[in-house]
Amino acid sequence: MSRTLKIYLGLLIFLLIGIIIIEYSTPVPVNWQKTYNETHKRPYGTYVFYEELGTLFPESKVQNINVTPYEYFDDYYNWEDNSYLTSGTYMVIDDYPEIDNTSAQELLDFASHGNDIFISSNYFPERLMDSLGFKTKNDYNFKGKAEFYLTNPVFAEDSITVEKGLSNIYFSEIDTLNTTVLGHQKFSDSLYTNFIKRSWGDGQIFIHLQPVAFTNYHLLKKSNKNYAAGVMSYLGDDTIYFDSRNKQRQAMSNSPLRFVLSQPPLKWAWFLALLTTTLFIVFNAKRRQRIVEVLSPLKNTTVEFTKTIGNLYYETKDHDNLIDKKITYFLEYWRRVYYLDTQLLDDKFAKNLALKSGKDEDNVKQLINHIVYLRAKTGCNETDLLRLNTAIEDFYTT
Repeated sequence: MSRTLKIYLGLLIFLLIGIIIIEYSTPVPVNWQKTYNETHKRPYGTYVFYEELGTLFPESKVQNINVTPYEYFDDYYNWEDNSYLTSGTYMVIDDYPEIDNTSAQELLDFASHGNDIFISSNYFPERLMDSLGFKTKNDYNFKGKAEFYLTNPVFAEDSITVEKGLSNIYFSEIDTLNTTVLGHQKFSDSLYTNFIKRSWGDGQIFIHLQPVAFTNYHLLKKSNKNYAAGVMSYLGDDTIYFDSRNKQRQAMSNSPLRFVLSQPPLKWAWFLALLTTTLFIVFNAKRRQRIVEVLSPLKNTTVEFTKTIGNLYYETKDHDNLIDKKITYFLEYWRRVYYLDTQLLDDKFAKNLALKSGKDEDNVKQLINHIVYLRAKTGCNETDLLRLNTAIEDFYTT
């Protein structure tokens, strides 16, 4: 190994070591993605809130739900006496919770049997909104911070100010006869409702519009935990069914294959079909014969060349030469197409040409006489050229 190569190799190794040192010494950037995942310690996870549920509800058991609400609670429904074999509070905190209309109806049924439903979200299924009689609106053009507080005077000191992760979503319509307003939010001196309670059957449904208030970032600031505790104080001290962000079948909760994948026989049949289809594609991907190269035929430029030469003669006003060329080409056409000898252009030739071409004999004689006349004439003009061209074209087309 030469000395120069050793120097370059040493510089390369030194550069790689430097890059590795810089990479490991650089602080890990903060992930500000809103996950609302109870296992995430990032700013917008709910790890702190989830861990404090035992403190907020000391007599309650926290049960994670790793499937959709319909899949979970439908298994506990007793069809014989129309009751649920379990009780407690269903809780979900997420911007976009995975609650379809079927699960929404299941939650309404669960609440009607004396249970609580707590949903902190920005968006809701149509079944839930129509049944509870509320609508929401989102003003996207807000800036700055917002203040959240509860309407009960007991929580007057528990209001919080939020500056990050806000969405100015609020209740635009509520069923005032059956709904209790529990909290508000204040944006730029505008007051909106963001927390309501609705009685449903023997139970209650709580709708909160700012899930960001329960994230790690905000709970660990100042005394913001008091606001979250105030919100939770409305819930009963019973089993907490926490809707986990780590669903076992999260990707297919709204999938058309949801039922197929939930049944083991159908699931294995589906996977087997996919496997056999993939194998068929792989083993038939190779072509059975080589690709035949497409060769473009050579372009016939005779016509273009002839037009170019004709235009050249026409531009130079060499009418005699051009007439001679057109007559020569025309006679060649007769020889090639009709197999006639054009040495002698007499009446016998005209008769044979008329018979073979199917043209009128008188017209053929006029054309031949005109050709004989032009071949004998000297000093042809443009008029002669045009008349000859017209006669030839008429022969081709008629």
